[in-house]
Amino acid sequence: MSRLKVLALSPFPVEAAATRFRLVQLRGALGEHGVDLEVHPFLDSDGFSTFYRRSAWKRTAVALVRASGRRVADVRRARRADVLLVLREAAVLGPPLFEWLSLHAGRAPMVLDLDDATYVTYVSPTYGRLATVLKWPGKTDQLIRWARLATCGNQVIADYVSARGTPTRVVPTVVDTDVFRPRDPDNDPPGSLPTVGWIGTHSTFPFLESLSPVLEDLGRHHRYRLTVVGSGRDRVMIPGVEVENRPWALDREAKDFRSLDIGLYPLVEDRWSAGKSGLKSIQYMAVGIPFVASPVGAAGELGEAGTTHFAASEPGEWRKYLGLLLDDPALRRRMGAAGRAHVLGRYTVAHAARALAEALHDAAS
Repeated sequence: MSRLKVLALSPFPVEAAATRFRLVQLRGALGEHGVDLEVHPFLDSDGFSTFYRRSAWKRTAVALVRASGRRVADVRRARRADVLLVLREAAVLGPPLFEWLSLHAGRAPMVLDLDDATYVTYVSPTYGRLATVLKWPGKTDQLIRWARLATCGNQVIADYVSARGTPTRVVPTVVDTDVFRPRDPDNDPPGSLPTVGWIGTHSTFPFLESLSPVLEDLGRHHRYRLTVVGSGRDRVMIPGVEVENRPWALDREAKDFRSLDIGLYPLVEDRWSAGKSGLKSIQYMAVGIPFVASPVGAAGELGEAGTTHFAASEPGEWRKYLGLLLDDPALRRRMGAAGRAHVLGRYTVAHAARALAEALHDAAS
């Protein structure tokens, strides 16, 4: 098997979960399968830090101009690549110009990687409908038509792509299980409150907000601490519950997951949520904690409901299952251990790298 030079274009830097988990962390393992992966994000870390802050739009505008200049250089790099791998899109705004130029510059086939349902029209909580227009509606469908093959985060996305005539492979988003590992329970302070937690982004925080009545009612019958990471809010309050609210940080990500005893994964039943890759389920299971999740899309398929986690579709189920886990530390340990074993058997870096490498070699041949 000949070695492949793969140029990967992503919209965001390593601070974005898709770039970090679907590209950067796989480079070493891909090398073992004959793939040399070079990752080039559109926005750099500085530009990404202001991208979701509307008040910093001037800095963001400058960052976008600079990013476009860097992409011109990437078009030249495409001439030397065997495969062009595009994660979602090569640029965060505008038509698929850089993808078109890269394809015609080097004649390398394109593999499109979709971890989210980016074909669904989405109203940005930061920029509103203006962002919908600037992101160029229909761009994902155009990229699907140009792709020789698409790697998809779940079967829902794969079905959408296949219906448009492009071959697909399902490659779930995974984590490094040496980094995302269980904490040592012997180090827990005696008598500490169990911690229920959620780790996400400003755009998914409304899902957690929908659970506020459940969490408040839970606090009337159980003593627990709620940890919220990445809400994008200055304050998060649940009456009667001790809440720790802190911003997300890359260097603290795995530690934040390990600090929890029970995870929350609420979603809503819509096309966007159905297309999500279910990464939070993988992260909870990798660190060995049970969780309660909405059975939507991949979140309804990953793990084994009743063994690694509980699935809850309405408030009564959320209260019931969270109460069970808060009352029973032994149950938490059993379900957490089952989740960890589930991930080690199916969703490791080695599993994802092997699947992605096969897709890339097939596209090249």
